[in-house]
Amino acid sequence: MTNVPFGDTLNVRKYPAGSSQKQAAYPNGAVLQMTGRCTGGINLLEIVKQPVSKQEQEVRYRWCEVWHDPAQNGNFVTGWVYGKYITPH
Repeated sequence: MTNVPFGDTLNVRKYPAGSSQKQAAYPNGAVLQMTGRCTGGINLLEIVKQPVSKQEQEVRYRWCEVWHDPAQNGNFVTGWVYGKYITPH
C-alpha cells in the first residue's frame, strides 16, 4: 500500500464500496496479497507486464480484492481496497 496520509490507515472493506463494512485497517507500507481481481473487469495478471505507472493508472479508480487476516489469527479472508492506495511489487 502507498499514498495513505501520515497517521492514517487504509480500510479493507467487505465489498467494493466506501460505504461497505470495514473489516480491518492497515498502516501505510503494509503488504497485502492481491487476488488479481479489480472492479471494472481489470485482471492484474493481464496488466502485470505494463510499466508500473500504467498499472497504477489502470487501478487508480477501481476497487481491488486482497487476502488479509483482520483478526491476526491465521484466518485469512478476502476484502477490498481502493486502487489509489495500491502500488505493485
